[in-house]
Amino acid sequence: QLQASGGGLVQAGGSLRLSCNAPGRSFNRHCVGWSRQAPGKEREFVAAISRSGMNTHYVDSVKGRFTISRDNAKNTVYLQMNSLEPEDTAVYYCAARSCILTVLYRTLDEYDNWGQGTQVTVSS
Repeated sequence: QLQASGGGLVQAGGSLRLSCNAPGRSFNRHCVGWSRQAPGKEREFVAAISRSGMNTHYVDSVKGRFTISRDNAKNTVYLQMNSLEPEDTAVYYCAARSCILTVLYRTLDEYDNWGQGTQVTVSS
């Protein structure tokens, strides 16, 4: 099961970098996605990265502010979040699924297990 980490409390305009990995497990042959869920709201898909790392996808609300990347040598996927806004406050989750090299999966339903999340709180 994947674990998301790196959340915290930050002021609006600040940055955080989230990490996603699975201790003792490689997911270098997997696509990875990030989602988030704010209190009282539905889960929202945020970003995705292909197995190769060459293809990425972002929901419109985070384009230009968030960057998803991966370091396959470290079995870790990152979500760099810049220019954070109070609306970004949520629990962030990551998930992986096996895929071929350049494929992207861009919706919540295409991933099975979202794992343990990390809280991101952005104060105004």
